[in-house]
Amino acid sequence: MMKYSEEFKLKLVNEYLAGSLGYPRLAKKYGISSHGQIARWVRASQAFGQEGLRNRQKNRVYSVQFKLDVLHFMKQTGASYQDAAIEFKMHNPTLIVKWKQAFLTKGTEGLRTKGRPPVAKNPKKKPAKPAGTMSREEQLERENELLRLEIAYLKKLDAFQENPDAFLEKHKQRWRSNSKQKDTDQKMC
Repeated sequence: MMKYSEEFKLKLVNEYLAGSLGYPRLAKKYGISSHGQIARWVRASQAFGQEGLRNRQKNRVYSVQFKLDVLHFMKQTGASYQDAAIEFKMHNPTLIVKWKQAFLTKGTEGLRTKGRPPVAKNPKKKPAKPAGTMSREEQLERENELLRLEIAYLKKLDAFQENPDAFLEKHKQRWRSNSKQKDTDQKMC
């Protein structure tokens, strides 16, 4: 996947908004394989301003609960990936596509993964444990964790179904406070 500079994206967005060319012709003019990419840049620019066009240098980590909330929001409202990304102040709607695929194939466990694990310079070899051999205690702990997640999800689903507006407003406030807290934590580092 090719990375485009912020200036290039801004140039295309401005050219589109000027009305001289549509998405397909802009894509052809600048050699971009998908005109949908330009459409995403325009929507991000309209939602977040120039900040929406910036390339992220540091990956942001999202909790499993946040991912479930985004997917649930999409299912309940019929929102597109782009709409959900804008609603949840995310700049990368393709991340939501990956979450949905992971959730459909592996359930909530698929949402726990954080990409490729880091490569150790001197890897310490651990004794290989066969994949299907967990102790009875480990199996029960895993089952408990999955049941807790399921109960939490069902409680949120009930609350949403009873009063969708209040539920969404409550969670918007929590997400805003969490993102502000993360921002201040990052500034301190």
